[in-house]
This record gives sequence, structure tokens and C-alpha cells, in this order.
Amino acid sequence: MRAAPKLLSAVSAIALCAAPAVGGAMVLSALVSSAAFAAVVNSISVNGNQRVADATIADFVGFTPGKNFTGGAIDEAVRALFRTGLFSNVSVVTSGSTLVVTVSEYGTVNQVIFQGNRKLKDDRLEAVVQLRPRGRFNQETLDADVDAIIDSYSRIGRSNVTVNASVVDLGENRVNIVYQISEGGRTKISRIDFVGNNSFSDGRLSSVISTKRSNFLSWLSRNDVYDDQRIAADEEQLRRFYFNRGYADFRVISSSADVDPESGNILISFEVDEGERYSFGSVDIDSTISGVDPDALARTVATRSGKVYSAEDVEDTLIAMSESLAAAGFPFAEVTPIGNRNFENNTIDVSYIVDQGQRAYIERIEIVGNTQTRDYVIRREFDLSEGDAFNQILIRRAQKRLEALDFFERVQITTRQGSAPDRVVVVVQVADKPTGEFGVGVGYTTGDGANNGVNFEASIAQRNFQGRGQALKLAVGGGTDQRTYDISFTEPYFLGYRLSATFRGFRSTTNFESEDYESEVTGGSVSFGLPITDALTGILGYNYSQTEYTYGDDCLTAGGTPNIGAAACNVPTAIANEIGMTGASDTWTRSSVNYGFVYNTIDNRADPREGIYVKLNQELAGLGGNARFVKTTGEARYYQTLSEEAELVGFVKVGAGNIVGMDQNIRVFDNLNIGPTRLRGFEANGIGPVDAAGNHLGGTTYFNATAEAQFAFPAVPRSLGFKGAVFADAATLFGSDLSEATTTSTDMSWRASAGVSLIWNSPFAPLRVDYAFPLVKEDTDQEQKFNFSVATAF
Repeated sequence: MRAAPKLLSAVSAIALCAAPAVGGAMVLSALVSSAAFAAVVNSISVNGNQRVADATIADFVGFTPGKNFTGGAIDEAVRALFRTGLFSNVSVVTSGSTLVVTVSEYGTVNQVIFQGNRKLKDDRLEAVVQLRPRGRFNQETLDADVDAIIDSYSRIGRSNVTVNASVVDLGENRVNIVYQISEGGRTKISRIDFVGNNSFSDGRLSSVISTKRSNFLSWLSRNDVYDDQRIAADEEQLRRFYFNRGYADFRVISSSADVDPESGNILISFEVDEGERYSFGSVDIDSTISGVDPDALARTVATRSGKVYSAEDVEDTLIAMSESLAAAGFPFAEVTPIGNRNFENNTIDVSYIVDQGQRAYIERIEIVGNTQTRDYVIRREFDLSEGDAFNQILIRRAQKRLEALDFFERVQITTRQGSAPDRVVVVVQVADKPTGEFGVGVGYTTGDGANNGVNFEASIAQRNFQGRGQALKLAVGGGTDQRTYDISFTEPYFLGYRLSATFRGFRSTTNFESEDYESEVTGGSVSFGLPITDALTGILGYNYSQTEYTYGDDCLTAGGTPNIGAAACNVPTAIANEIGMTGASDTWTRSSVNYGFVYNTIDNRADPREGIYVKLNQELAGLGGNARFVKTTGEARYYQTLSEEAELVGFVKVGAGNIVGMDQNIRVFDNLNIGPTRLRGFEANGIGPVDAAGNHLGGTTYFNATAEAQFAFPAVPRSLGFKGAVFADAATLFGSDLSEATTTSTDMSWRASAGVSLIWNSPFAPLRVDYAFPLVKEDTDQEQKFNFSVATAF
């Protein structure tokens, strides 16, 4: 598909190489004759120039009256004129005492025009071509621009594009450049095959690489585009995948892309050699540096004997050990892992050798390829700066951080010699990728609560706002009886420190039509995240909200005063006591601080397969406002791949919460609730303490647990993002400070359910359908077997 343009470029290159040879012969001829007949020139004659002045050309050739122009002087004059880049052809000869200069100027580009382009707009194409209005025209640049346009279309899956460039002469040495583009159809990837894989299925390996098979939703994700650089990145992803699962000898033998002559679609194939699976054998540390105690470094070792070999564990050890050595005053220490394979028991003995490395310093850090992301956003991910001791391990850590930002298609860091033997230039090459997101979620919940029925949420977000690394999100949502509005802004490096700050504002209106009252919550928060380690983050925040509760018309007299005893009024007594009996509405203010931490080693937020997630949080309300309580909540999740071949992932979750009033009872609106995210098969706020009429009031303490197994569907392409799950939930909600709560309902009674799920990692948002069967329940519980929602786990 690309052979013709490349052949064209090759031919152009030959022509360009040939041109100097011809020119050289002309110059040589001039040199010979001039050497024999050197002349003193008193005047200059310039011919062929239209836009460049005679005097300017005379300056270029170094003309002064009375100068003796030898062959060497004429040769240098020709070279000087070509070096300006203004002329396509030059001739310099002497005629008597006159220096005769004849030139052909490059045309000036008046306008660059694109025709036939619909998928790539003019601004996108203008960014890739080199010819610009008011710039100089030359054929070599025009040919390169044609290739650049073809490359741009290939990256969006249109490899059959054809581009014809024409030059329109406008006179006065001005030209228009016209690119006539025939975009062609979109080239699809009809199949991705893996050859030589025995330990992992094709479907599992397909989930590892970024290139996907075309499907009916590919137009949303655009991940079915063939690109040489993306395939190279996929090969690296396969290596990392195998290296981190014990296959230290894994290699990609070849990768190929063939075009189906009948359909024109692309068939991609990866041939791999898995090798044997290894575990860690003995692990030891040896140092040649005086003052370095190997035993003191043992705590930094992540590789444990008997554990399945993982290149990531080795890399984490190198980073931790290098940081420890630098902190101990050895910035030039170099840690080298030496692996010795034992083929009899398939183990790898690892020795970490600590040597004094070469003393080298970072002269500068160069950043290239970033068209959107600001330089400082990239630089701040380095723990090193200009002038610091060079450390290859810390450079690798910076690369991992840059990749984790998810701002770039690829990140490559290389080095080159600086201005001195002990100076190193670090070159960071990146390629920005789109970071804007638009999400639409629609769900349906059965039951009688205020949030039941059809619910929707629409959001627009930018994870790299204006290239500054900031996140901005706007969201609106609602349902039959609810409306929500939310805006948040996150600065990941607040005041220049590795400290994230998130500012949020929100409003939520809920109409509890069945209970004849409405609530409107308006508030905001600011929270800070302080990374303690790569996995552990401390959290501190402040929250403020104001809630206004309003009675419905059925609970008001004609004069607007509450009439809770009216026959049509359904407001529960506990809620009426909170809103009040003297006015049509009541306002409740909450001012609180929260603090806690998050520990997260999840491998993939969108599709977790391994890792631990723990979050503990405590909220202290009473810094002004009406609410005074201490609320403590915690949650822990554990993911583990049970079978790579069957793509079976186990998931266990436990959680707990408690709220205690400070010099006041806990209000019904501040009570804790259990919803479908913790206990499926029951309505939101469908279990726990109730009043005499059976209205659920929430509780002061809850516990919950979930066990789930997620699996891929054998006949469904992994690129569609569908998977299934079976689950079992258990939870209890108990305790109440409300006098209206019946004594029997406040006891610690467990509920349980089991069911099946359909999970779809859609291009919009993760969607989930759950169908649960309550197994253990109380008479006052409200069931909800079916739930369809946007599933955000973290």
C-alpha cells in the first residue's frame, strides 16, 4: 500500500544525488578555465533574478570592484549562492572584466490548498506539511509533504489514500500548492493471529496489545488502525507481559501484516517463542563499594525466592536500591542484576552487584515530539534535573511515570554524549495522544425508591487540560426524580509539589414523590492527595454542603404551614421530625474535614486482574454548621487471576462503616445506607432499621463482603470488551439513634444474595447489568433483582 510513495521518494533521492554531480562538472569546468584565465573584475551582471535584489546577490558572491576572481573564488561563489536556499540553479562565469551571475530562483508559495479531504481537516494537514505560505518552494519538500499526508491518513486507518500534488504558477515567481486527496475507504483489521503461544490463549494476548480487531464499535475507539510504530509497541507489551509471568526467555520472532487481496483488509500475525517458565531461586546482594552494607539493602529487594520470576520485580528492586544508595551518599553507585538460570528446576538465581559507576552528570534534558503537552509537565516526572548525577535506573523510573500519565502514544528515553566525557544529554521523545473524553451512561433500576427507573449521566472530561497535565470534568445526570450537576478540577502538582489538589462543586435535587418531600443539596469540596510511595497515598480534604428540605403540596395547608397529619401526606415521622413542623422547608449545613489513605497496586483500572486496593477514610463534621459526627468507612479489594487460559479472574471485597454523633443523635439524613454497589438483589436503602410503617431509616453501622469470578466469553471477540461474572454478596446494616426505629430492626441481621452479571467496557464508560437472587432476607427488606448501571470501581 505504501510502496509507490516510497519508490517515488527513492527516485527523487537519486535525482537529487545526481544533480550535484552535474553541477560539480560545471563548476569543475569553470575552475579549469578560470584557473587558466583568472581575471580582475570591475563590474557584475546579475541575470534571472526576480525577487532577490542584484546587490544582495553581489554580497552573496563576495563581489568588490578590482577583485581577482580565480577558479577557487568562482567555486566559492557558487557554493555561497546554493547555501542560501533561494536558488534552484546557479551559474558564475567571467566575461572580460565582468562577473556574470545567472540564477534561477525558487518560487514563493502563495497558498497551500487541500482538496477532497473530509476525515482530516485542513488544520490537521497543515500541521504535517512543511511548505507554508510565503515560504520557498522546492520539489524535494513537496514530495516529502505528500508522504507526510499519506502517513497521517494511514494512522487513522485509511492506507488506500492517494495524494496528487500540483504546482500552479501565478506569475512573478509565485506558486500555489494544491494537494488533491482521494481518501479511499477505511482499512480494517479482520484478524489478529498468534503463533507459538501455548501458555496463553489468543484472546488473552489480544487483550494485552493495543491494536484490536475491527468491530462495529471501532469507529468510536479507533484502536483497529494498523501502524508500524503501534505494532512495535505491541511487541514490547507482549515482552513485558511474558517477562512478568516467569517467561524470561520469551521473544517475538516476527510480526507481519498482510493485505487480503479480496477484501483489502489487514491480517496481522505475531510469531512468538514462549520458552520455559521460571521462578526466583536464591537472591543475594554483593557490593564492591566501601561503606555499603548489603544487609541494609535487603529491605529494598522485591524478588523473593520461590516466587514466579517477574522482570517488574527486578526493576522495582533496582529503583528502590538506587534510591536508597543515593540517600546514603552514593549517587554514582550502579546496581546490576546478574541472573543465572538453573535449567534442571527452572529457577533463576539473582545477584545484585553494587559497583561504583562512572561519574557522569546530566548536561540537559531535551524533550521532542510533544505537540500538546507542555515541557514542564514532562520534566516534573523526573527525580533528576540538569547538573544532577546521571542514574539510568531513575531515568527508567521517570519513563514509567510518563507512561502512567496516559498522555502519550509512546515514550522513549535515550542518551547521547554531552559536551564533555562526563556529561550526558537525556533525550525524551514522546507522541501525544487525544486525552479528551465524552461519556454517556444510561441505566435502569427497578423498585420504589427515588432513584429507581431510567437514570442517565453525561460527562465531558479532559485529562490533560491545555497540555498542563490538569484534569477538568463536567457531568450532568438524572432520572425520573433526580437531577445532578457536578464540576471538578484537579491540579496534580499543586504549588509545584508532588501534591494533587482537586476542587469540586455540585448540586443535586431529589424528589421523593412517594414520601411527599424534596431535597436540594448544594456544596463543594477541596481534597489533597500526597503520594507517600508509588502505591500509598495520603488524603486530606474539606467538605461543605447545604441541604434544603421542602414538603410537598399534600403536606402543606393553604397558608403554607406543615400539615403532616393530612390524609394525603406520606412523609415518614422520622423525616418530618428532621425537617420540622413549623415551616414549609428546613436547611441543614454540614462542614467537615476528612482524612485517610489509599493503597493501590491494581494492574489495570479499566480491567483489573491482579492487585490490592484499600481505602480508609474518616470524616469529622462539626467545624461550623449543624452536623456533628465522626464517620469512619473502609474498603478493601483483592484481584487475582485464577486461570490465564480460561481468563478467569477472582475478586474479593470487604467493607465496613460506622457513624457516631458528637453531643447529638445521628439524623436520618446522615445515617449510613447499603446500596447495589455493596449488596445486589436489594433496593438502595432497602435493608436495615425501619419505623413502625416500614420506612427504611438507614443505620449507624454496616459490614459487607463480596466474592466474584469474572470470565471472558469464548465465542466473543475480546476487542468488544464483553465479559461475564457470577457473584455472591453479604451485608448487614444496623444501629440507630432515632426513636422512631423499631427495636427488632436495629439488630445485626445479615442479608445475602447471589447472581450473574454482564460487564461491558464500552467506549463511553464501563457498563454493568446485574441480576441477583436474595438468599437471606428480612420481612421488611425491599428487593431489587435487576440493576443496570455505569460501573466505576475506583
